[in-house]
Amino acid sequence: MSIIDIKFTIEPGAADLPTPHYATEDSAGADLRAAVAAPVVLQPGSFGAVSTGLRMAIPRGFEGQIRPRSGLAARHGITCLNTPGTIDADYRGVIQVLLINHGPDPFTINHGDRIAQLVVAPVTRAAFVAAESLDDTTRGEGGFGHTGLK
Repeated sequence: MSIIDIKFTIEPGAADLPTPHYATEDSAGADLRAAVAAPVVLQPGSFGAVSTGLRMAIPRGFEGQIRPRSGLAARHGITCLNTPGTIDADYRGVIQVLLINHGPDPFTINHGDRIAQLVVAPVTRAAFVAAESLDDTTRGEGGFGHTGLK
């Protein structure tokens, strides 16, 4: 396992929150918390951006991936709308998490609640090369659901 330094700053109103950290020694994602001045209620079917109160300098060659917390999804139907959300290495704005309530009940987000996790991953850039044709494969043009359910 490799470790890289991620520089960050904390916005006013979030100084009392724990900094991102890993819950266990082998956790892939670091917890991100809500930095909200007042509780935010997500009604069933609604979504919104929730601030973490953090700005980060992700090193060049890496990205930050915002991912849902499995417990929120399993217990309440709360997940991230764009999963994974990407924090590019050149972004310096406040990190926000787009949460959506797929559950049947309103869900309240309070200051300091763990709302998502951050996975830092290396980035590979592609060189896109135009071609006259592509090689044949067994799958071919088989798209959505082409292998069935069973």
